[in-house]
Amino acid sequence: MQDTLLLVDDNKSTLQFLSKDLEKDYHVFTAENGQQALDMVESHSIRMVISDIQMPLVNGFDLCTRLKASLNYSHIPVILLTPRKTLQSRLEGLKAGADACIEKPFTSEHLKVQISNLLNNRNKIRAYFTHSPLAHMSTMAYSRTDESFLGELNSLILENIENTDLNVDLLAKLMNISRPTLYRKVKDLSDLTPNELVTITRLKKAAEILTVTSYKIFEVAMMVGFNSQSSFGKAFIKQYKVTPTEFQQLRKQKR
Repeated sequence: MQDTLLLVDDNKSTLQFLSKDLEKDYHVFTAENGQQALDMVESHSIRMVISDIQMPLVNGFDLCTRLKASLNYSHIPVILLTPRKTLQSRLEGLKAGADACIEKPFTSEHLKVQISNLLNNRNKIRAYFTHSPLAHMSTMAYSRTDESFLGELNSLILENIENTDLNVDLLAKLMNISRPTLYRKVKDLSDLTPNELVTITRLKKAAEILTVTSYKIFEVAMMVGFNSQSSFGKAFIKQYKVTPTEFQQLRKQKR
């Protein structure tokens, strides 16, 4: 499935050129100003925004600032296209939260490499969090808004980790946000469902306990909210490719 890009520029010829060039590898939407772009991200699942900075109604800097301040969209990477050799524009773009700034004129190959690198890096970070037993949820934060959201989410999961009924509905209630908002935000940040994220957080906490204590495996299973040692063991092996006992022994050897 192709990633969806949103191109934003008040120059129609630029939009047409970039769109035609990128649509070979991506699903591309276009907008002619920042306000149209904000409307587009509300109605479509956008993976990246590429925007000029000089536009009517809402310029590129303001668009980036609004996206990065919004809980719903702060995870979306933004590339700003800035005037040639204008250091102030690049600095302002970075202050607005842009993930990258590209000076005009630029080659299509340069833009393609930047897009690919940003998307691939996001995927690598997600994979690192998912498969590394001791990686913290905050590694997936791409903005201050994301950092705050993930910090609160992680704290709430840990506070309720012994609750075997902890799920997306309870988390949404505890965070005082709607279920769809929580689901979409977690999915966009981690490529996991909220319930999958809860399970992985349980397993990470178990890995932490196994690393620094000598609790029995069945005790650890209960401490992190699994109904049985068997279900805990199966989930642990599926996630980390070793049994909890093997993991505990390996960590002891490294002390």
